[in-house]
Amino acid sequence: MKRLHDIERLAFRGNVLLLKVDGNEYEFDLSNVSKKLANASSIERENLEISPSGYGIHWHLLDEDLSIDGLLGIKHSPLKMKQKIAI
Repeated sequence: MKRLHDIERLAFRGNVLLLKVDGNEYEFDLSNVSKKLANASSIERENLEISPSGYGIHWHLLDEDLSIDGLLGIKHSPLKMKQKIAI
C-alpha cells in the first residue's frame, strides 16, 4: 500500500493539535478543526489510530475522523487522486 503521508508525530498542547507530517510541523487550534476534539478529555484525545496509508486519523471514543489532506488544505482532482492511489 502506497503511503499518502508520513505522520511522524501527533500530540496535544492544551487546545492545540501538534502534527509533524512529511517532515513539516503544524499547529492547529482544535476549535477550528473539530468541536468534538476541542471538547474532549485527554483520554478521548489520546485514543486514536493513524491510518496505515497516512491518509487520516480516527478517534475511537469520539467517532471522529480527520484527513491529513483536509488539515493541510490539500485538494485533489478526482483523476489525479485516482492515479496517485493506483501507483
